[in-house]
Amino acid sequence: MSVSVQKIVEPAVLGEGPHWDDKQQALYFVDINLKSINKYVPATGVHTKTLLDGRVGFIVPVDGTNDQFVVGVERKFLIIQWDGENNSKVKIVKELGEVDQDVPTTRINDGKADPKGRLYAGTMGHEEPPGNFLMEKGSLYRLDRRGIVKMCSSISISNGLAWDLREKAMYYNDSPECKIRRYDYDVDTGDICNLKYIFDFKKNDIEGFPDGMTIDTDGNLWVAVFDGSCVLKIDPKAGSVLQKIPIPAKQVTSVTFGGPNLDVLFVTTASMNIKEEQKPPCGATFMVLGLGVKGHPNVNFKLS
Repeated sequence: MSVSVQKIVEPAVLGEGPHWDDKQQALYFVDINLKSINKYVPATGVHTKTLLDGRVGFIVPVDGTNDQFVVGVERKFLIIQWDGENNSKVKIVKELGEVDQDVPTTRINDGKADPKGRLYAGTMGHEEPPGNFLMEKGSLYRLDRRGIVKMCSSISISNGLAWDLREKAMYYNDSPECKIRRYDYDVDTGDICNLKYIFDFKKNDIEGFPDGMTIDTDGNLWVAVFDGSCVLKIDPKAGSVLQKIPIPAKQVTSVTFGGPNLDVLFVTTASMNIKEEQKPPCGATFMVLGLGVKGHPNVNFKLS
């Protein structure tokens, strides 16, 4: 089967944070700049969305529920209730905490649950105009039943979380570094240590920046390349590019595996006017078929 890229959702301004809910067979994602949370059901083709009161960096279902989610809004972690219907009202169930209170111009940019259901999410510096942001103002945090812990500081744009339990590794992107980070990862505590860089975009002549990221069952990384119009498959052990998937949008923001067999790669993109207008289908959400690999199930957030 040859690889095909298909548009599934109309363009967003800053699509991000795709999460496949295996139980509901639905894709959740956000449009950060339009302050929207989104749901797409491939079986029906139905796309619904609703608005929050601030810029939202991610949406992850709360484990054991059908209508509750943890979201990052501006600098706050919230549990919300949403029935998934179009333009329906969202209820704030609980506020879990606020980060970067000493740097009030940052915002949450990306977040995921690790294999144990702990939330990892990071922040980025103020951006105005688009593409011009304050460097090293953000941080990476972990949230679990014990509270919020700062994992890394002096982060410019927090992105691209992925875990490999066999290798006891966590992969992470601070996008302007143009490198992929690897940390030793303790699944029992959630702690990370021993930073190494396992891939350098500039040394490999890759145009663009590493953005969102996921991992397949073979241990290879799939990396969205912002300003690069592609997704890269990277072997983190060899530090080499195995495959390049062209995407018909310049600003590719994130990826996740989903579908009934976890063999569909969902790709979010943006259409921000940075130096030049990004015309449709830029900003659309795409699905990539025929890759011949599978991903791991996305993990929902476990509060306890």
